[in-house]
Amino acid sequence: MEIFNPHSNIDFLRLRKVSIAISALLIILSIGAILTRGLNYGLDFTGGVLVEVQYQEPIDISDVRAALDTAGFDHAVVQSIGGAREVSIRLQSSNDKAATGDATKKQDQVADDVLKALQAKRADATKTRTDFVGPQVGDELKSDGVTAVIFVIIGIMIYIGIRFEWRFAVAAIASEIHDTLITVGFYAVTQHEFDITVLASVLAVVGYSINDKVVVFDRVRELFRSTRKGEPVEILNKAINSTLSRTIITALFTAITMIALYFFGGPVVHGFALTMLIGIVVGTLSSIFFASPILLWLGVSKKDLMPVTRDNSELARRP
Repeated sequence: MEIFNPHSNIDFLRLRKVSIAISALLIILSIGAILTRGLNYGLDFTGGVLVEVQYQEPIDISDVRAALDTAGFDHAVVQSIGGAREVSIRLQSSNDKAATGDATKKQDQVADDVLKALQAKRADATKTRTDFVGPQVGDELKSDGVTAVIFVIIGIMIYIGIRFEWRFAVAAIASEIHDTLITVGFYAVTQHEFDITVLASVLAVVGYSINDKVVVFDRVRELFRSTRKGEPVEILNKAINSTLSRTIITALFTAITMIALYFFGGPVVHGFALTMLIGIVVGTLSSIFFASPILLWLGVSKKDLMPVTRDNSELARRP
């Protein structure tokens, strides 16, 4: 296939006006969805009830989830603890079964309802612990998560600015904001649960995306320095084409890993795998159709990327 040919010459930047327009539209839609619909925060952010249950005989996690789903606890987080006989069950406080009464009564009522649902499936279930996770923990996680994303983006900007040039830093940061907003916007539009694993995967998406852009930027700098003549649009197109096979292969195999994790890793990692899949697609496309057009419009040129030699007259005389 031509896209796997290192000598391919696809004119990607010919579509730069269309690609930037589509990206701008997606960013606006994502911001609008985040502001109007908000995110469907999971138990990690909203607070809720923790119930630990013990069985006399080993129990399969899928059977516990099935019993809870049947009883109406659709978004319960179920995990094994201490072997195959003990499970922890976490439920959001917004669950209808916890909608009335004070916190303690709601906690006890939810725990009793959970136990009844499990005993309807297996009579040997016994409750060993009930606890309430307050929403203040969720507020701290939200603020810490936003702070982490901001610091990551600032660190990336500083790194790219030092390693390359300020135009590359601007293009990289614009692309990271683009990728992050669209990924989070997907969760606002679909109202998939946004929990701590999804937040972690958003940070992973930022790292994956910037790695892909650094590869392209390295090639751009190399071509500008080694090519005697050539317009910026030609250099950028050549850089994208020469790294395209690497970009696609990396994205493909990473996506295959995430697909396997999504289908075979269990519900606990569904959010992580789904976010990474979205981030891989968005990050790969933004490296080609968003970051490079921004570099072009910022006026990147050969002069900007040549080593500075004016302070060393001996070096300045070399060809």
